[in-house]
Amino acid sequence: MILSMTGFGSASRQWNGKTITIEIRSLNSKATDVKVRMPQRYRELEINMRKTILQEAQRGKIEVNVDCINTEGGQDYSINKALFKSYYKDLQELGSELNIPKGDYISGILRIQGVVDVPKDGISDEEKNILEEILEEALGKFTAFRTSEGKAMENDFRQRVGNIAGLLEKIEPFEKERVDKIRQRMGQALEDSLAKENVDQNRFEQELIYYMEKLDINEEKVRLKQHCEYFITQVENDNTQIGRTLNFIGQEMGREINTLGSKAHSSDIQHMVVKMKDELEKIKEQSANIL
Repeated sequence: MILSMTGFGSASRQWNGKTITIEIRSLNSKATDVKVRMPQRYRELEINMRKTILQEAQRGKIEVNVDCINTEGGQDYSINKALFKSYYKDLQELGSELNIPKGDYISGILRIQGVVDVPKDGISDEEKNILEEILEEALGKFTAFRTSEGKAMENDFRQRVGNIAGLLEKIEPFEKERVDKIRQRMGQALEDSLAKENVDQNRFEQELIYYMEKLDINEEKVRLKQHCEYFITQVENDNTQIGRTLNFIGQEMGREINTLGSKAHSSDIQHMVVKMKDELEKIKEQSANIL
């Protein structure tokens, strides 16, 4: 089962004259990074929220926004105006002294602890339950989004791996022709260096067999076919965290395709190899965006 690292989910609830909204969005990332933005009065819930989100989201660059808007016009916070003015004055004086261009200090000052006062009575159990329900709903939509994206990626993987397997089968008809051309080219090069009557045909045949063994591509074909089959097996796996596995299989497929190209000595086979590489690059791009 494939889950995309790109996802979005949002949920809102009206409660006690407030609109509480939680938004979760994620992008692909090698590491797990969770950033949570929420009103100061909800900070005590952050640790548990992070655990819940990480358990569901698993991996990616995840941003969570929690907003609480008072729909009845009241407010559950106050600004310490004296402290705000003090910070603002100090920043202006420091900016002039250091010749720093004037900027918007307001948003920065508001984030300083103590500038915005919030109620000290904490959050009621009812409000905590409401937040948990909103988070659960947002995570459900978030996972549904990832699943939908993952399904589209799975279909793309199947098509592209199938294209590589199909191109691999098309190589076979050119293999005998390839051997004949190599034999003819080597024989002609030998005759150009020596008189034809001076060529030991038995020795030539022995050297040709040795050389063709070095250029044999059967092992690469077998391994590439196995990698393609294993890739699809992993795609069908119930495990949701298969991104790194698919990326590794893609690297192994790339090695076999490159070896096929280096041993080809056939323009027709080289054309097949180029098409395989194109399909594989798109596979790698997609696999970097899944869990």
